[in-house]
Formats: sequence, structure tokens, C-alpha cells
Amino acid sequence: MNKIPNEKNIDHVQFDYQRKERIGLPEAVFCEKKEKSILLSLLKEFNQKTQKSILFTRLAPEIFYSFPLEIQNNINYHALSQTAFAFPLPKHSARKKVAIVSAGTCDAKVAWEAGRTLEYLGINYTMFEDCGVAGLWRIQKALPQIQEHDIVIVVAGLDAALVSVLGGLIAKPLLAVPTSIGYGMAKAGESALSSMLISCASGISVFNIDNGFGAAQAAFRIINLFQKVDQ
Repeated sequence: MNKIPNEKNIDHVQFDYQRKERIGLPEAVFCEKKEKSILLSLLKEFNQKTQKSILFTRLAPEIFYSFPLEIQNNINYHALSQTAFAFPLPKHSARKKVAIVSAGTCDAKVAWEAGRTLEYLGINYTMFEDCGVAGLWRIQKALPQIQEHDIVIVVAGLDAALVSVLGGLIAKPLLAVPTSIGYGMAKAGESALSSMLISCASGISVFNIDNGFGAAQAAFRIINLFQKVDQ
């Protein structure tokens, strides 16, 4: 995060104010492990009252709800995904749609992190939850609607079989996010990650464990390319 002239920066934080102009994606704040004083300073700068917005991720409920009510009332906070922003960016002119498909309800935190990131970036998305292949009819039922979207983010833990199934059924760009859900040998998402990486379905992009934010950012990059092709 590089400091630039004529921009006020908070102590210990150097914001990359030019990132959006440089790569199309604005700066975001990863809140986990940051000092509360730094987070409070950032929330005071980026809120509805100041008319400045930025995406906060991994902002735990016990941290957010410890801040003054004035702060809480001037930010759009989503406890399940642990994300916050004052207001979303303008709707993307490409008008493309993203499907977010989760294997189970335990994957909701990561799926909604992806969804909220897309919402902040001005991208339309549809959430398809609890579509795991242990009940194959669930994904079969949702498939026609999923096919109507331009990009598909798949979020799954355990053996992550849903990724291979969808990878063999759809032609759209498929972004796979392993989650840290599961007993013992699930190894906090490592087994899901390995399963996605060795999937027999070709052309799948795989992201870090629990990184819904990263998959949404990748979807945004792809949509920017769609826009250039359409122009």
C-alpha cells in the first residue's frame, strides 16, 4: 500500500489510493489481527457519513460490535461473512452475472464473503446454497439457473466433489474455493484444496482455503475483460 502525495494516511497504514486506476480493483482492508485502534480509524474515515466507502473483510462480530454506535450505524455490516462497507460501487457497466454455488450450509461464511465482495464491486450475483452432491438432485435442480450466469464460483469443503461435477457440466469460467469444513482428514480444508487441484474436470481455477474474497476479485477481472471484448 504505497503512500502518494496529497493523500491523508492513518498512522501505520499507507493506503494505495491509486489501485483502482491502476488495476481496476480498489484497495480493501483485511481486518484479522489488525489493532482495534487502526480499524476504528479506518471505519471513521470510510463510512456513510464521510461518503467514502471501502471493503472490510474478516471483521469479526465481537470486534465490530465493540465500536461506538455511531460507527455501527454508518456502515453496512454483514456478520455471517464478516464484511463491511458504507455503500457499494456503481453497477458495473458490463452487466454480467455471477453464480455462487456452495456445497453445504457450513460453507455459507465463505460463500457470502464472495457475494458481499461482488456486491461491493457492483456485480450482480445469485447465491445457490446447499447444492452438495451427496444429494445429487440438488445440483441437478439448480443447474438450469446456474447456466444462465456468466461466471460460476463454487465453494466446497470435505472432498469438494461438487467442483468436478460442475466442471464437467458447464462451459463458463469456474472459480473454486475450498473451505476448512470437515472432520479429521479434511485437514482444515487441505483435502478439499487437493481435490480441486487434481480434479479431472479441466480448466478450473482454484483459490486459497476460505478465500471467497479472492474468487470474487478474480470474477471482477474476468468481467472487465468481457467489457473490453463487448466494446
